[in-house]
Amino acid sequence: MEQVNRNRLFIASCFALITTAFAFGIRAGIMNDLVKDMQLNDTELGWINFMGAFGFPIATLLGGSIYNAFGPKKIGYIAFFSHLIGITFSIMSGSFLPLFISTFFISFGNGMVEAAYNPMIADMYPEKKAKMLNKFHVWFPGGIAIGSVLTLLIASMNGGWQIKLAVMFVPLIIYGYLFFGQTFPKTDNELGKSSTLENLKSIFTSPLYWLMLVCMALTATTELGTTSWVERILGNSGAQPLVILFLVTGLMAVGRYYAGPIIHKLNITGVLLISAIISAVSIVLLSTGTGSIVYLYAILFAIGVCYFWPTMISFIAEYLPKTGAFGMSLIGGVGMVGLAIFQPVIGGWLDTERSAALASGLSAEAAELAAGQATLDNIAIFPAILVVIFGALFIFRKKLRQDVHPETVVGH
Repeated sequence: MEQVNRNRLFIASCFALITTAFAFGIRAGIMNDLVKDMQLNDTELGWINFMGAFGFPIATLLGGSIYNAFGPKKIGYIAFFSHLIGITFSIMSGSFLPLFISTFFISFGNGMVEAAYNPMIADMYPEKKAKMLNKFHVWFPGGIAIGSVLTLLIASMNGGWQIKLAVMFVPLIIYGYLFFGQTFPKTDNELGKSSTLENLKSIFTSPLYWLMLVCMALTATTELGTTSWVERILGNSGAQPLVILFLVTGLMAVGRYYAGPIIHKLNITGVLLISAIISAVSIVLLSTGTGSIVYLYAILFAIGVCYFWPTMISFIAEYLPKTGAFGMSLIGGVGMVGLAIFQPVIGGWLDTERSAALASGLSAEAAELAAGQATLDNIAIFPAILVVIFGALFIFRKKLRQDVHPETVVGH
């Protein structure tokens, strides 16, 4: 029997996540291009962003439910071909509807990456799940940072939005090559440890899991609902939006790489609480800032949202292990459901606030700034709610450890 090459599979998973990250980073950097070329308004851009998130939960639900039966290899093939189809037809799109549909395929591929490789990495590294999941998720903000730099570089050479999207083929080809012909780890079902039915039973009987689903929707919207609109929200703040995106995601990547000692020292609930507090404060500050100070507030925002996504998944893997691969896939999917729901809402906030600002007599440029700042004030409500929930979890953390399989809990 062939041995599993954990290092190669982990690196391939990282390139798959970079492909996902490019989808978010590059889309954030072509918003103004789409407004000019396709005459789209912010509400329509919101629906494009909605579809950029909507396919994700569908894929994670499907992928999570079949993971034990099909394994990461077959689910990974679905991710690869979904990405290939979505990127190709997005580049060929010339109007709203084709772009709307093709964006779904990219999002579906993103979700399949999440469904396949989170549980695979947890299975490959049982002795250091939280550490390796955080290192894996380094490449979501890291990929967005790289994507934003490449977008700026292509724009400086007068390259169109189609060329920017075509950059996504690079990590796609790399992860396809690295996965090809490899032996994958056996699933819990193959090893007789658990089944999807047992995962579902644990999910439906755990109030804590359902609370974390709500939190995941709020954390995802706090992070990605802000960064995916950076060009439209902060475009008239006096700071360069894509530089902000690079700064935020670059710092997030570094922070996630060194997450292990921080999580060990503060415990998972402590990290989540502090993250929520910093996120709420930083978004409020961003809503008031103009000029160079915006970069400082962006750094604070990066510190706030840095650990949200991987720490939420680590919480499920460590505290609720019986929810299994489906539990990890579902929570990621619900995060994207929350984001998808609020994408057109955020676009609507921008359009409404802009109209109100123009009606009050502000210039077009001042109205854009006012609309972005008002929208950030609305987004700040999400981390404020999280402060209350994570605060309660932190207060009752000792009882939480006693109630939830204490023999499996790590990182206190």
